[in-house]
Amino acid sequence: MTLDLLAIAAHPDDVELTCGGTLLKMAQRGYKTGILDLTAGEMGTRGTPELRAREAAKAAKLLKVSWRDTLGVPDSDVQPTRQHKLRLAAVIRQLRPKTVILAYWEARHPDHYHASTLGYEGCFLAGLKQLPLDGEPYRPFKILYSISYADVRPTFVVDISAQYEQRRKAILAFGSQFRPKPSGPKSKVHLAIDRLEAEMDQLARHYGQLIGVQYGEPFLQKELMKVEDVVKLEVRSI
Repeated sequence: MTLDLLAIAAHPDDVELTCGGTLLKMAQRGYKTGILDLTAGEMGTRGTPELRAREAAKAAKLLKVSWRDTLGVPDSDVQPTRQHKLRLAAVIRQLRPKTVILAYWEARHPDHYHASTLGYEGCFLAGLKQLPLDGEPYRPFKILYSISYADVRPTFVVDISAQYEQRRKAILAFGSQFRPKPSGPKSKVHLAIDRLEAEMDQLARHYGQLIGVQYGEPFLQKELMKVEDVVKLEVRSI
């Protein structure tokens, strides 16, 4: 299988939270999309790897992705090591995605910013002809960075108003993370994800408002964008 769009992130549910609406929108347009979770999320406070794998499969169906897998990097120890980069490069050669979405390179969680470096370097190594890997050398054409939770100005925002409710369902498919059962009457464990629904709605509305729509997902690219027709540019200036 070859993909048009591949999203790579550290943990199951990271993609759903940052670019799930965009993946769904592209799938609805006929593109083949995929998700590569670098870890199984085995170090998470809530849920087991087996349960999270079932939740990830359910979310993938909701987002209509054509392919999803786990690279097998240890959770809480995502590092751009030679071993991990070669394994990722092999996946890139296998799937040959035209566009890859990575996490932003600055984050609170070390796994997230290391995932960004690992993703970029794995994509680069996949194009080296002399690399001792199966498959033809290949590099994605475009690398985008999802920045929903980063304090930076996006290069562009994707309108996900029509996909928002389905994205919401895909996120909440991770019930172990976002709809956990109380562990007991004396439980006092409160995590930021307990406020997830309100926060994801607020963020999506914020970025949607910036482009004049109801909901949006922001992205950053390092290179300049090319524009052919300045008369047909969207988003009103005044």
